[in-house]
This record gives sequence, C-alpha cells and structure tokens, in this order.
Amino acid sequence: MDGLEALAQLMSRHTPPKVIVLTTFDADDYVLRALRGGASGFLLKHTPPAEIVEAVHKVAAGNHMLSPTVTAQLIARLGADEPEPQRVLEARSLAGTLASREREVAIAVGQGKVNAQIAEELYLSMATVKAHVSRIMIKLQATNRVQIANRIHDAGLT
Repeated sequence: MDGLEALAQLMSRHTPPKVIVLTTFDADDYVLRALRGGASGFLLKHTPPAEIVEAVHKVAAGNHMLSPTVTAQLIARLGADEPEPQRVLEARSLAGTLASREREVAIAVGQGKVNAQIAEELYLSMATVKAHVSRIMIKLQATNRVQIANRIHDAGLT
C-alpha cells in the first residue's frame, strides 16, 4: 500500500494517532490529500534530522508542521486563485493589529521559515521568536503556522 492508503487506515482507527508524512513527493495534490486525510505534518525526506525531531515534538503537543518548501508551495497555490474580497479585508484588518516586529516574524513564517531561521535572520532569541509567534496566532486568529501564512498571504504581505 502507499502512504496515503496507510494514512487512511490509521485515521480510521477508533483513536487515530497523530501522523507526520515523510516523503520525497511534494506535489501539491499529494500534500493536500495527506492533509485532508488527517496528517498533522508533512515533511520531505531531505529535512534535517533535528527538524524532524522538532516536528515530532510539535505534533505530539497538538501543533501541525509542514516542510518550509511545502508551505511555500501551498501559499503559491492559494495565490493562484483569486482570494475572496472578505477574506482579504479580514486578513488586512487582522494584520494591521501586528506590531512592527510581529509583522516581520509573521512574514518570515509566511515564507515557510522555521523558528531557528527567523531568530538568526532577525537577531532574536528562540524564546522571543516563540513568544512573537504565540502573540501572532492570537492576533491573526490562527491556530497554526499554516493559518498564519494564509493570513499574511491574503493580507498581501508575502
């Protein structure tokens, strides 16, 4: 069986586990099918081991994790469709509540960067980046990094 079939079987269990798909396939359709099928994460096999371990911890804690290249592809795919005006207005309004530094961090998240990259590029500590991401989620009414990326994209900041 392939990975998507295995995912479907796991998700059909009475208490399904959290699943991170680790694959060489990064085609939009495959990613969307995996996420719609219940995957909590999607990483490419070239992901560094430390980031895989970090993803396992995040998913175990109830978060979602996508490979930065996958995040960028999904955002590009969303950009191919004309966004609904209400969604754009809402995203712009919510993005307007971000402080300057929060906006920088949110844009970096929207570009698919992980906390370590953001910390290095913006000269922040990891704890500060995590604090910003937490506040950004509240302000953008997002529950995960993908939703932050979607809001930032809809607001026209990426």
